[in-house]
Amino acid sequence: MAQQQRAVRTRRAVLEAAATVFAEHGYTAATIADILKTAGVTKGALYFHFDSKEALAKGVLEVQTDQHLPEQEVKLQEMVDVVMTVAHGLVHDPLLRAGARLSADPIGRRQYGSAWPLWVDMLTEIMTEAQKRGETLSHVVPREIAEMLVSAFHGVQLYAQLEADLSEVEYRASVLLKHVLPSVASPAVLMSLDVAPDRGARLIAQSTRVPASV
Repeated sequence: MAQQQRAVRTRRAVLEAAATVFAEHGYTAATIADILKTAGVTKGALYFHFDSKEALAKGVLEVQTDQHLPEQEVKLQEMVDVVMTVAHGLVHDPLLRAGARLSADPIGRRQYGSAWPLWVDMLTEIMTEAQKRGETLSHVVPREIAEMLVSAFHGVQLYAQLEADLSEVEYRASVLLKHVLPSVASPAVLMSLDVAPDRGARLIAQSTRVPASV
């Protein structure tokens, strides 16, 4: 059991190191040597878990949607929470920054894929349940909304990165939702949604206060 736990910790350390390097240098310029140096592990330990740089990129992308956010009475609030916690994570979490950069790389993604389909699937599932509960307007098509949000969020993230080094990404994500949600949510539900720029930060702070055994 202790050996398994060490292996899990090592794998995570390698992934986080790879994410840090990918986020800073991009896929093409990143090297295994840089990742090894950042992770502080042996080459053998790295290759035990990932046999190539491509496998490392795929590993980073696979964990992008590993979110454990609290359930909400209003399902559309959960959709908002995904968007706002990702916006917060882009500032504070190298894994999410790397996922965004890898997914937007027009050359590299041909080798390792993209996290965007995972986000679209997640948001489609949430939107579908929201529609079943009567939270959406009648014309809403869940997958169309999910695809539009993912693509629009990418534009917001890219703009915030290039113009202000991501310092405004949470504010801009909040503005995006404020303008999109009136065409998605029923009026009663719309009034209840919390789309404040600090929504993601508050959720992350709340989750870190919850004991691991809960």
